Amino acid sequence: MSRTLLLLRHGKSDWSTGVDDFDRPLKKRGVSSSLKIGGWLKSNKLLPDYIVTSPAKRALQTATIIGKCAGIRKKTIDKDEHIYLASPEALLYVLENLPQQAKRVLLVGHNPGLEQLLYFLLDGQLEIPADGKLLPTAALAVLEMPDRWSKLKNGTAKLKTLIRPKELL
Repeated sequence: MSRTLLLLRHGKSDWSTGVDDFDRPLKKRGVSSSLKIGGWLKSNKLLPDYIVTSPAKRALQTATIIGKCAGIRKKTIDKDEHIYLASPEALLYVLENLPQQAKRVLLVGHNPGLEQLLYFLLDGQLEIPADGKLLPTAALAVLEMPDRWSKLKNGTAKLKTLIRPKELL
């Protein structure tokens, strides 16, 4: 296995804005959590070389914050409408169509699809946290992946770590 997949649920969004779901921005806490995750990625030398995100405002803002930490400009972040409120099958489609040269990919999306994809890639080999939330907002799963993005099957990934922003100082 020579590729890394970083699955990141978007940061906490602001429900008080009165805009529709797609246009809901991050709250201050969502920005702060995204910065924490970006800092953690940088300090652990796990910054992505490719970012693909849901085009929903809160996901794009999260991806942009991580992109700044990685030196990836916003205009080079790939926005894929298949990720917005996606099923695991739609997310697999996105992954299977990644550029082959991408070695460390950050996928920013939404639950429940991200959690379901994580279960699929790990063949259900996950401990459910006491609060029942595997990927709360801004949680990051680091997965070791097969050599080819097009060869993803049930159980083909290995979980390296699962980080929640509240675990970081």
